[in-house]
Amino acid sequence: MNQRIIECVPNFSEGRNMHVIKEITDIIEAVPGVSLLDVDPGEATNRTVVTFVGEPEAVVEAAFRAVKKASQVIDMSKHHGAHPRMGATDVCPLIPVAGVTLEECAEMARKLAERISNETGVPTYCYEAAAFTPERKNLAVCRKGEYEGLAERMGHEGQGADFGDRPFDSDIARTGATAVGARDFLIAVNFNLNTTSTRRANAIAFDVREKGRPQREGGKPNGKPMKDENGKTIMLPGTLKGTKAIGWFIDEYGIAQVSMNITDINKTPLHVAFDEVSRAAQARGVRVTGAEIVGLVPKRAIVDAGKYFLHKQQRSTGISESEIIRLAIKSMSLDQLAPFKAEEKIIEYKIGKGNCPGKLTGMTCAAFADETASESPAPGGGSISAYMGALAAALGTMVANLSAHKPGWDELWREFSDYAEQGQLLLAELLHLVDEDTEAFNRIMAALGLPKGSDEEKAARDAALEAATLYATQVPLRTMQVAVKTMPLLEAMAEKGNPASVSDAGVGALAARSAVLGAQLNVRINAAGLKDREAADRLTDEAAAIAATAVEAEGRILEIVNSKI
Repeated sequence: MNQRIIECVPNFSEGRNMHVIKEITDIIEAVPGVSLLDVDPGEATNRTVVTFVGEPEAVVEAAFRAVKKASQVIDMSKHHGAHPRMGATDVCPLIPVAGVTLEECAEMARKLAERISNETGVPTYCYEAAAFTPERKNLAVCRKGEYEGLAERMGHEGQGADFGDRPFDSDIARTGATAVGARDFLIAVNFNLNTTSTRRANAIAFDVREKGRPQREGGKPNGKPMKDENGKTIMLPGTLKGTKAIGWFIDEYGIAQVSMNITDINKTPLHVAFDEVSRAAQARGVRVTGAEIVGLVPKRAIVDAGKYFLHKQQRSTGISESEIIRLAIKSMSLDQLAPFKAEEKIIEYKIGKGNCPGKLTGMTCAAFADETASESPAPGGGSISAYMGALAAALGTMVANLSAHKPGWDELWREFSDYAEQGQLLLAELLHLVDEDTEAFNRIMAALGLPKGSDEEKAARDAALEAATLYATQVPLRTMQVAVKTMPLLEAMAEKGNPASVSDAGVGALAARSAVLGAQLNVRINAAGLKDREAADRLTDEAAAIAATAVEAEGRILEIVNSKI
C-alpha cells in the first residue's frame, strides 16, 4: 500500500549527438519499473538533463547502468560546452518523492557512488545530503576546477574523489569524474501578479526568498549596500526558508510573475509559499491571481495544500483524494494560465502509481457484480468481504463528514475531520484488498500450473504452492484486521455523530461484521491447505479472535443505534 518512489535527474555531458543520448536513455528505459519522464538536451551547454522515476531499487539500477554507458560513449577529452562539468555523467542526484526519506536517499547515493567506482572505474564524489564532509555538500566544491582541474586534484588528499581516488590517468582523462548526491525535491512555481511591473515583482521576490535583499545605508531603497568586515554585502533574509526567487515579465501572458524554486518543501510547502507571496504582494498593493507549476510535482505537495485550505475553512479533510486535489488547484488557481491535469502534472499519477484503481475497484458497481456472477472462480468471497469492509469504512467516513458540517457543531469540525481521515485510510486499504484477494487466488493457480515431472520440479512446485497458499490465507486475515478497525469509528459515529445518520452507522456495523466473518471463512478454507500446521493453527486462532471482537462490537453499535431510532 505504501508507495516508495524516488526521482533521479542525471546530467550527461553530451547535448548534440542524439544517437549517443538515445543510447543512454535506452539503457534507462530497459530497467523494469522505471519511467523516463523527460530528456532535455542543450546544444550550447553540450549537456542533457534526464529525468526518470520509479521504485528505489529500480531507479538506482537504472542510474548505475546509465553512468556506465555514459562512461563508454562520451569522451571527456573532446568535450566542450558552456555549462560547468567534470565528467561524462556530471551529476547524478537521487530525490525522494513518496515513502522514502532524504536520509534513505543519501545512503542509496553513497552505495551507488561506491558501485560506480568499483565497477566502472569512474572516480565518484558524494555531494549535498550524501556528502561525507560539510564542505562537499556544495557541488561547486566537488566540481572545483571542473574537468580540466582533475589532473591536479586526483590522488591528492582532501581533493580527490570519495570513491576511486587515484592519480590522473588515461581512463580518467576519458570519463572524467562523477558527483552522486541526494537532495530534496525541487518545486518550480511561478506566482502570477496583477501587475506588469518587473520592479514590483522583484521587490516581492526579495521580500520572501531566503537570501533576501542587501541591507542598505539608512534603510533607504537607494542607499549604498552595506558591507561586513570581510567586505561581503550584508543581506536581510526573506521570510521563506529553502526558496530562491526573482521577478520577471512574461510577454506571452502580459503579466509579471514571482518565479520561485522551492528547494526544501519540508521547510516551505507549496501552500505556505503561496500564502506568503500573496501576503507580501498585498503589502505592496499587488495581488497574486494564481500560480503556475513548472514541470512535475509530488502528490503530497498538492494533497497537503488541499488539506491546508480545508483546515482554513474549518472543513473536514476526510474526503476523497481527488476532491482534495481539486480544491488545491482552485485555491491556488493552478489552472489560471493553462489546464492543470493531475494525471500529467503529479508524478505518482504520471507514472501510474497514484490514485489508480485496480482491476475490480476500477469497475462500475454493476460490472463488478456481473464479474462476480460469472463462471470464473475469482473474484469470490474474499474480494466481496473486502468490499463490504470498504463500504463499512465509507459509511463511517460519510457520517463523520456530515457531522463535521452540521450547523451548530462548528467547534467539533476538527474532531470529526480526524475521524473521517481515519475512515479514508481504512477505505483505501480495504479497496486495495479487494483486488489483492484475486491476486492471491491467481498465485495459487500459477503454482498449480508449474511442472511436476522430476523430483526437483515437484519440490519446487510444492514450495511455490505452499507459499501461495500461505499468502492466500494472509490476505483475508488482513481484511479481517482492517475491517474490524472500522468498528471503533462506527461506534463513535453512532454515539456522537449526526443523529440523522445514526442508521448509516448501524448499516456500517452490519457490513463490517459481514466483512470480518466472510473473510474468516476464506482464512479457514485456505489454511486447511497448508502443510505447516503450526502456521495454519496460528492464523485460524487469530481469525477467530478477530471475529469474536467484531460480533461483540456489532452488538454494541446496534444497541446504540436502536436506542436512537
